[in-house]
Amino acid sequence: MEHERRGDGEGLGNPAWFALTTRQSEFAGGGGLARRYPAAVAPIVAVADPGPAAAAAALGLAEPGESLNFIGVVPDDLAGWDVKQTSTIAQLAFDGRPIELDDDDGVETLGAADVPEMLDLTAAVHPRYFRARTREMGLYLGIRHEGRLIAMAGQRMCADGWREISGVATHPEHRRHGCASRLVARLAAAILAEGLAPFLHVDVTNAAARAVYEKAGFRWRRDLHTVKARRRDD
Repeated sequence: MEHERRGDGEGLGNPAWFALTTRQSEFAGGGGLARRYPAAVAPIVAVADPGPAAAAAALGLAEPGESLNFIGVVPDDLAGWDVKQTSTIAQLAFDGRPIELDDDDGVETLGAADVPEMLDLTAAVHPRYFRARTREMGLYLGIRHEGRLIAMAGQRMCADGWREISGVATHPEHRRHGCASRLVARLAAAILAEGLAPFLHVDVTNAAARAVYEKAGFRWRRDLHTVKARRRDD
């Protein structure tokens, strides 16, 4: 597959750490054991390993009462945190097939002026996950109907050789019309044009979304454990 020529992607078993120590190091707060994105960018913290030193470092990066997400590698000891949610996500990578795009399919690039609409659209799908500066992580695209933003998707984590597609959201009134497929195809093509490999994550219980991604050419790589935890108030 195409992505195998860019490396085996083993770093993607700890995707946020991989990103924050390579292509997105400019976002990183923290150091050699734990790093995080700014709160306005993404509620994600990453540890180099699950050991106690990295766990303590991650705790020190969170504000009292703040909720953050660990993806893939989670500290063995979450002392100081209240676990709010655990889940399993499937990581899928694009299989390298050719992508055919229409010349004009109504897809537009979203910018800073579109953030209020993007926050409104994602609130029902990704509550408190998409933030005011999330769009700074990469390209975000949208589809409008009668001037209203009805679907969007974008690029989130980016590491050496790889870029993630994320934030896929369609208004409930406009689902099953292929909006997500069109956006994901555009983003995958843009990532491939950079010489990177597209990948994405989907909750293992979301069979409908996974079917859309697999039809678009994404194939399973691994399952990852995720934890949303809130730092206890001091």
